[in-house]
Amino acid sequence: MRWPTQRALDPREARRWQARMSARVVREIDRRVVRLVAGVDVGVRNDLACAAIVVMELPSLRVVERASARREVEFPYVPGLLGFREVPCVLDACRRLATQPDVWLVDGHGLAHPRRFGVATHLGVVLDQSAIGCGKSVLVGEFRTPGPRRGCSTRLMHDGELVGRALRTRDGVAPVFVSIGHRMDLTTAVRIVRRCCRGFRLPEPIRAAHELAALEGVAR
Repeated sequence: MRWPTQRALDPREARRWQARMSARVVREIDRRVVRLVAGVDVGVRNDLACAAIVVMELPSLRVVERASARREVEFPYVPGLLGFREVPCVLDACRRLATQPDVWLVDGHGLAHPRRFGVATHLGVVLDQSAIGCGKSVLVGEFRTPGPRRGCSTRLMHDGELVGRALRTRDGVAPVFVSIGHRMDLTTAVRIVRRCCRGFRLPEPIRAAHELAALEGVAR
């Protein structure tokens, strides 16, 4: 798929690109077994992005591989358009991986987005691989607070459409917001996120990627 030139895009054109590409999202997973999950996180400081990927094995959550990359951002900070700012750096890190993950687990949203094209969907469609969004806060939609126990979840609805689920990943802790990125269904996405959680709010692959991105950002 042709990648738009970042410097040539303005926010209005970027929104049109998102709306057009959202038609490419596949809302079902094409594999029965998921063994390798890649956590993805991006930190930006002083217009320098640092993308980190940590691949873990299921069910052990053993780290299989890590990769990171840094590059100057070429797109302004605009809520809802973070994919244009972050995904190019993630793709740089992807090229350094020797391992092919079964699923990409992204710190951000997928279909739970005004144009159904959050950063997780953006990455999944560009790679044409399975991806899940796992956001820490709501970008769009309404939900009822899930029950207090780990594993409880409720629907996240936007404009009458189910766009994700609010999932309690730890007893008594605020939920995360799981949504389809690409080549994924919502039931499987929630199940994978639950399998990746070990006593913390965020799934382990994303937690590890966040730590790596922070470390690499400081080390620049």
